[in-house]
Amino acid sequence: MKTYAGIPEENASLENSKVMLVTVPYDGTSTWGKGADKGPELFLDASENMELYDIETQTEPYLEGVYLAGEISENSSPEAMTEAVYQKTKELLNHDDKLFTLFGGEHSVSIGSIRAVGEKFENLTVLQLDAHTDLRPEFHGSTSNHACAVFEANQKHNLVQVGIRSMDIEEAQYLPEGRVFFAHEIANNENWVNDVLEKVSGNVYITIDLDAFDPSLCPSTGTPEPGGLQWYPTLELLKRVFEKCNVVAFDIVELMDSPMAKPSAFLAAKLYYKMLAYYHIYNNN
Repeated sequence: MKTYAGIPEENASLENSKVMLVTVPYDGTSTWGKGADKGPELFLDASENMELYDIETQTEPYLEGVYLAGEISENSSPEAMTEAVYQKTKELLNHDDKLFTLFGGEHSVSIGSIRAVGEKFENLTVLQLDAHTDLRPEFHGSTSNHACAVFEANQKHNLVQVGIRSMDIEEAQYLPEGRVFFAHEIANNENWVNDVLEKVSGNVYITIDLDAFDPSLCPSTGTPEPGGLQWYPTLELLKRVFEKCNVVAFDIVELMDSPMAKPSAFLAAKLYYKMLAYYHIYNNN
């Protein structure tokens, strides 16, 4: 039996796990760097090669259990993939005592999961860490394109965007007013984490496109943009979001295969595990 991070089977069953992990190896709409469909495999491999003791929190999050809830392989069309993710997320959200997590795949995989989570939880804030706004209503003939990843979330929920440094002029009209934290502003604002926290409240879905990080940290992603987020300030933000709010789900997307994928895969693995640590400390009821 394959388990997350190679953890013992007793920590990987549905009944013994407080976290559910779905993988979506989809790369159907990416437009430049291809290979995000290999992201989940790279992430799981890196996870098996990291230490399971978290020094910062002095915890071993895997002891709370992580259940591999299956792979969504639907790729006949972007819309079909979105529907498959939506249905799977909806099904798993029936387990009220467990945290739903997802690893992509390109960012379009988040559309279906955010939709399902938004139907279950009122007053939802979607916290997006990303280099790109992803606010196009449709792109290349589809509303389920990666360039549209949070358009629907912005229409229905409280969208907060962090790390943005690339967008099309068309998207400017859709920016959530007062809730976009551009990378060039973050770079000159020592108080940016507090400023973000003021906009995040209640039930929270965190969606992290790995291109939010500076390419010096995470180069193996579809569209690496210079000037991105750094590791420890980002962890500080995430830790404080888990402390302040009720994080109900999160995803990590856009890990791409490349000849030098391992550092990025390891960052993704550590990031996921860190978020589990923060969840268990602050959100575990």
